[in-house]
Amino acid sequence: MGSSSTNIWVLLGLGLAGIILMTRKLKKVVKEDFGAFVLKFQLLPPPQPAPPKAPHPLTGLSFAVSDVFDIEGFVTGFGNPDWARTHEAAAQTSPVVSAVIEGGATCIGKTVVDDMAYSINGENKHYDTPTNPAAPSRLPGGSSSGSAVAVAAKIVDFSLGTDTVGGVRIPAGYCGIIGFRPSHGAVSHIGVIPVSPSLDTVGWFAKDPSILRRVGHVLLRLPYADQRIPRHVLIADDGFQLLKIPANRVAHVVISSTEKLFGRQVLKHMNIGDYLESKVPSLNQFHSTNRNGEVKTSSIKSLANAMQFLQRHEFKLNHEEWINSAKPVLDPVISAQVSEMLELTDAKVADCQLIRNETRSALHSLLKDDGILVVPTFAYPPPKLGGKEIVSEDYQSRAFNLLSIASMSGCCQVSVPLGFHDKCPVSVSFIARHGGDRFLLDTVQTMYTSLQEQADIAAKSNLPSNAITQEESAEIAKEKGNIAFKDKQWQKAIGFYTEAVKLSCNNATYYSNRAAAYLELGSFLQAEADCSTAISLDKKNVKAYLRRGTAREMLGYYKEAIEDFTYALVLEPTNKRASTAANRLRKLFQ
Repeated sequence: MGSSSTNIWVLLGLGLAGIILMTRKLKKVVKEDFGAFVLKFQLLPPPQPAPPKAPHPLTGLSFAVSDVFDIEGFVTGFGNPDWARTHEAAAQTSPVVSAVIEGGATCIGKTVVDDMAYSINGENKHYDTPTNPAAPSRLPGGSSSGSAVAVAAKIVDFSLGTDTVGGVRIPAGYCGIIGFRPSHGAVSHIGVIPVSPSLDTVGWFAKDPSILRRVGHVLLRLPYADQRIPRHVLIADDGFQLLKIPANRVAHVVISSTEKLFGRQVLKHMNIGDYLESKVPSLNQFHSTNRNGEVKTSSIKSLANAMQFLQRHEFKLNHEEWINSAKPVLDPVISAQVSEMLELTDAKVADCQLIRNETRSALHSLLKDDGILVVPTFAYPPPKLGGKEIVSEDYQSRAFNLLSIASMSGCCQVSVPLGFHDKCPVSVSFIARHGGDRFLLDTVQTMYTSLQEQADIAAKSNLPSNAITQEESAEIAKEKGNIAFKDKQWQKAIGFYTEAVKLSCNNATYYSNRAAAYLELGSFLQAEADCSTAISLDKKNVKAYLRRGTAREMLGYYKEAIEDFTYALVLEPTNKRASTAANRLRKLFQ
């Protein structure tokens, strides 16, 4: 009996030891490559040029590529073993990969992508889901999941991926690194398997903004130029309303960093959905309806609808024949979407293309050469492995609403990490106009350190994480007042400006703006009083002097009006309005 008991304990001990050894082995595998790679190899750069020529710009850097880029002698797998089985090895290397190798970087392998690079989740049933180094129990995001993981795990210095509807931006945000989606067409797509050519871009990941910029200069073929800073930073309030984490944890960080670096005057709040609705009339074609046939969506949702229509339509054109002939085993989610693809008429496709063109034009008018639009990268925290939210309508809707702005306009966008909230990576995105890639890379380089400092302060703050400061609320009220003023809704504008004054009574701009609305209504006494308050708070507020001068002229206080216009000229000698008004009054009353 004793011998039997001894044997049982020995077996239990051996079993436990085996489990421990296996666990350690698994941990070691995860620690080494986090499941990021489907194939490892090495492609070396050319020799360095002899002095006095400068070394290659990417010298000493290593990189990986998503398994959608052709590399001579290797089969491009497209995230699906049946694709790899039915296709030959590539005859030549993608020019994008060749460019960074010739730039001095060393390629160490190919990384996992979502099945046929179609999803933004980061799951792959065929090759397993790469482990998110920033949050191991969470999805890494896709489609370029492996490339993001390889950078986040510090296996490589940078990596290449593709972004159609978020394939670089989402995994960058989920893994806590920087991800850059360039302007549509700015980087060659030759030798890259297409998903939706109207939306496809080649993007890249890095942890260091200087490396991100160096890679960008090589891929975008940018000559040397001085860095530029933004003159307008537009906070998309309606975008931050989509967040499932405290909006202030993201918005306040950007606002604080912008004020510190560039001053408060460059900041502006806006509703990007309202702006697009006024500038992109073709969006009305894509309003979705509920079961009762009633319109239930916004212009941003319509933009997202058009994006998804284009993606599915073009994916079908590119790959339906292969899917029907090869009968591949597809990820169930992908399979369901492929089977549900809508037949689009030529007219519907033309509508989608019209939306793209109008959206690009609208964003170009809004941002010009020196503007940045600020939106969240994603709405939900990175979903848990095996979680159900990734298939929920709300998750999909919020994600694509935010992602559609850059995808449909063709604008460039960068995802920038802002630390953690509830142990999950937090991210924000900057969007610049189509063609503004250099400017956007410069902006990241300039702002990155400050953003990380402010993110650290916000994370350590004792204030409730969902608290919005009175100053921020006042700015939002002011911007709503500005919108109402532009729409000639004077009384409504006064209401918003009054709300701003109550929240922040020491801001001269709020009083001066309310005075402008009072002038439009003929309320000259109220306008004069507001301008006097504004001037007491800011002696150099030219607009307040001009508006008080106008109010006093209408009230018959001509001498005082002349003094206001004259002082405005002292502050701004070239101000034609002040000069004209002062000269007119002097001729009449002096």
